[in-house]
Amino acid sequence: MFHSVFHKDVPWVYLVTDRRACGGRSFFHQVEAALRGGVNLVQYREKAAGTRQMVEEARALRDLCRRYGALFVINDRLDVALAVNAPAVHLGQEDMPLAEARRILGPDVCIGISASSVEEAVAAEQAGADYIGASAVFTTPTKAEAPGIGLKGMAAICRAVSIPVVGIGGLHAGNAASVVAAGGRGVAVVSAIMGADDPEQAARELAGEVARAYAASKGC
Repeated sequence: MFHSVFHKDVPWVYLVTDRRACGGRSFFHQVEAALRGGVNLVQYREKAAGTRQMVEEARALRDLCRRYGALFVINDRLDVALAVNAPAVHLGQEDMPLAEARRILGPDVCIGISASSVEEAVAAEQAGADYIGASAVFTTPTKAEAPGIGLKGMAAICRAVSIPVVGIGGLHAGNAASVVAAGGRGVAVVSAIMGADDPEQAARELAGEVARAYAASKGC
């Protein structure tokens, strides 16, 4: 299905971009370093950028992800996804309805949906989502108004659906294993990598924690 990350034996190390977290560092340097360190999904999420900038950056990131064998995901903007022939999009609860997105994008584009409850996750799976982004696992500075679902909430969502679930929100190498132990396919991070002085090492440490936890969850 879609991409090699959907193979059951591949845990997800998912980077969501945010140039504001880079602290003056090169945006593309942070992303490529993360890919070298083991990130295998990259979501382009730069809501403050203009459409022309989005298309240019998305095209460059798509090519970068292809080079490293990672799945490239566009957040929200179906027009940008179509313009650059992106293989995947991610939609929030307030974004375009999944059925409409599927009609526009066709059957071959992976569509992920954010969910903060079992009800939202089940509805997304029933509507045809290919994976769930469970958020926020823990409260984050960027979304301080959103209470975290916690590991219990993460586990409940994982039990309720049969598609992959990736946790996001306040995650880093120090707590990633707990999310995978709760049933997650992996973790998605923003500042833990985008804001790191050494993003390659940060990604490598995160990928190692996720891989060990995923292997343990499979009894390996």
